[in-house]
Amino acid sequence: MRPANLSCFDVTVAVVVAVLLTTAAPSVSGQRSDYPTANLSTRWVNNAAVLPHSVTYSDGSAVRAIVLRSPKAFYGPSFAAGFFCAPPCQTFVFAIFIVYTNSGARITLPVNGMAQVIWSANRASPIGENATLDLTRDGGLVLREANGKLVWSSGTSGQSVAGMEITENGNLVLFDQRNGTAWQSFDHPTDALVPGQSLQQGMRLTANTSTTNWTESKLYMTVLPDGLYGYVESTPPQLYYKRQVRTNKSGKNPTRVTYMNGSLSIFVQSTQPGNPDDSIALPKANSTQYIRLESDGHLRLYEWSDAGSKWTMVSDVIKIFPDDCAFPTVCGEYGICTSGGGQCICPVENKSSSSYFHPVDERKANLGCAPVTPISCQQMKNHHLLTITDVSYFDESQIIMNVKNRDDCKQACLKNCSCRAVAFRYGQNDSDGQCQSVTEVFSLQSIQPETVHYNSSAYLKVQLTPSASDPTQNKMKTILGATLAAIATLVLVVIVAIYVRRRRKYQELDDELDFDILPGMPTRFSFEKLRECTQDFSKKLGEGGFGSVFEGKIGEERIAVKRLEGARQGKKEFLAEVETIGSIEHINLVRLIGFCAEKSNRLLVYEYMPRGSLDRWIYYRHNNAPLDWCTRCKIIMDIAKGLCYLHEECRRKIAHLDIKPQNILLDENFNAKLADFGLSKLIDRDQSKVVTVMRGTPGYLAPEWLTSQITEKVDIYSFGVVLMEIISGRKNIDISQPEESVQLINLLREKAQNDQLIDMIDKNSNDMVSHHEEVIQMMKLAMWCLQNDCNRRPSMSMVVKVLEGAMSVENCLDYSFFNANSVISAQGNPSTYSAPPQASILSGPR
Repeated sequence: MRPANLSCFDVTVAVVVAVLLTTAAPSVSGQRSDYPTANLSTRWVNNAAVLPHSVTYSDGSAVRAIVLRSPKAFYGPSFAAGFFCAPPCQTFVFAIFIVYTNSGARITLPVNGMAQVIWSANRASPIGENATLDLTRDGGLVLREANGKLVWSSGTSGQSVAGMEITENGNLVLFDQRNGTAWQSFDHPTDALVPGQSLQQGMRLTANTSTTNWTESKLYMTVLPDGLYGYVESTPPQLYYKRQVRTNKSGKNPTRVTYMNGSLSIFVQSTQPGNPDDSIALPKANSTQYIRLESDGHLRLYEWSDAGSKWTMVSDVIKIFPDDCAFPTVCGEYGICTSGGGQCICPVENKSSSSYFHPVDERKANLGCAPVTPISCQQMKNHHLLTITDVSYFDESQIIMNVKNRDDCKQACLKNCSCRAVAFRYGQNDSDGQCQSVTEVFSLQSIQPETVHYNSSAYLKVQLTPSASDPTQNKMKTILGATLAAIATLVLVVIVAIYVRRRRKYQELDDELDFDILPGMPTRFSFEKLRECTQDFSKKLGEGGFGSVFEGKIGEERIAVKRLEGARQGKKEFLAEVETIGSIEHINLVRLIGFCAEKSNRLLVYEYMPRGSLDRWIYYRHNNAPLDWCTRCKIIMDIAKGLCYLHEECRRKIAHLDIKPQNILLDENFNAKLADFGLSKLIDRDQSKVVTVMRGTPGYLAPEWLTSQITEKVDIYSFGVVLMEIISGRKNIDISQPEESVQLINLLREKAQNDQLIDMIDKNSNDMVSHHEEVIQMMKLAMWCLQNDCNRRPSMSMVVKVLEGAMSVENCLDYSFFNANSVISAQGNPSTYSAPPQASILSGPR
């Protein structure tokens, strides 16, 4: 057994019995094990059949203990470490929990004594059955899924770790050859503290999202140099609790908060354990206790009751508020909590029947409210402040300096798009108050001015419709719009008449040509044949700018038939394009099976891709499960190989010019293939650049499009954008995001400059998060492809080599990526160098 006199554990119990629970040597009821620690090279499998110390409680939760330490009395609440699952017990965390044991150190089932988790390693990435925990030969404690995927590690591999134990106060420790501490759970708190545990300066307790959702919420408590603070996460964090300590003592010791029997003691500069600078009084312990920061922001003390065989809440540690309305999430975002009754309502402007907010859930008012119209920074002139009187806001730290009156307070918010609300607090004089500004609005609290001896009003920013913001201007726009519509209709009638006349002439000339015999072309189908194959074009798969796609069947082969609409080309040009498309073939290009050209009918027949386009799998619009990292890597490799073939392996280079997720199709095995060659351009090998009119999709356009002189490197820029979309699981331009995050590439630039690339990883996928190091390397490849200077971008063959591991990404990358807005605004003004589309603009599925 590891010596019990180590000062870091503050051991006060003379006799403590520890039991090692292993699959190889399970303990026998009524006997006690003599293995106090776990040795190196030990593996535990998360399976009730091989972990005999497994218990399922009446609420559906379960524990599978690995190491357990019983109290001196041999029975009662005991600390254990192992696998834990919350009801309905579908996934597990590796955790430290308090269980009830009998005199034989066996976990028993008292009436209400459910296990209480006080620490967990992987609450954001729960594991399944048959996951493994290894205390490796080189000293690492490693948690993996059954398939070997890394979930969590202590980070001690290579250190001189000698073994593992759980101490009498619930600290899981990896100790070295000299009995020193190499790693301990006390240094990595989650949401709970046990007696003897300290929260050091900079550490956090972060609450779970709810009692059933164990992911981290926005609520946390942390130790700062002058005391204990509670925040709700936003930009910047909003303060809802502080226990500030003022002292004149000199010293350089970091501040810590220690949970002691009877107090939560704050040591700011004191060096002696018994001389705190401040303390919060707690009930003395009659049995085992712990403190938990809960999902509502309360810090509560719990104690085991032998009388009721259950855990009882005995104190609300930070209950200094008159009622729960002072906590930031009691009524969710924008909800107003009525003092006394604790009811939640949505904001309504004084003396107004207009409704600018609606409940998130009509049946659960405490979940908060949402704006009826999202706030847009592009329409700041339509912003309006909703006046709510006799309400206060919990965070009093965000004070706008030099703003003393109500009107200046409101104007300061209207001029700053990041501001979502201001609260103005004042006494008898309205011109001498405090203006609080917030960028994210949590719960507000109704007040009675005569009770709190001050006045306070809140002004919530809302988005008005143009008619609501300026009725006179809207009327003028209506008149102007009607006039322009009449003129546009007349012009349209003239254009249609001219178009119909020219189209008839074009068809008459075109039908004189005979193209039945052209060597090297795909199969030619009659229109009636394709009508029959598609059951009269009855099952539409999708549609785009060039027409609609229908599912069909030729024999036993499923096909996708693209029916081009409004085709401008004559039959000769169309067939020339078909010949070009049919001459290229690659496993990562959608295969052209045949075509139809009869009079004005233009159709293309492609192989059927059952999983559709990539966008439906990475934007989560169809409630699909997140793609795992391996599948995303495979898709990225397929796209790269397809582009490499077009750029470097064809007789003439082919620039696709419209690489985006909608033009990347997936077969049943998630093999990716490039589609839609409708905007492609052929480039001779001896050409360094070509001049062409701007084409493509906003957000994926490379900077050189502004000059209309492009190379195949524009595809590589687009590939970099798509690569970031696959990694982040979101659209390149997403107006539903906060203003600063609307453009993915701008956000990437910011995160790259601040060394925060891990924030870009798709949070919907635990697998992506667990492979974050590989994902960040993939981001660096994307950033190489996004270089503003096209000459600094890699070729597609170099990209393939990086993906295969045969080459590294260039080190000196320029993070000042191009702002897509420039190209978007310029797209409506084609370059003066634009040339008319040639036959090399290939029409493909869209």
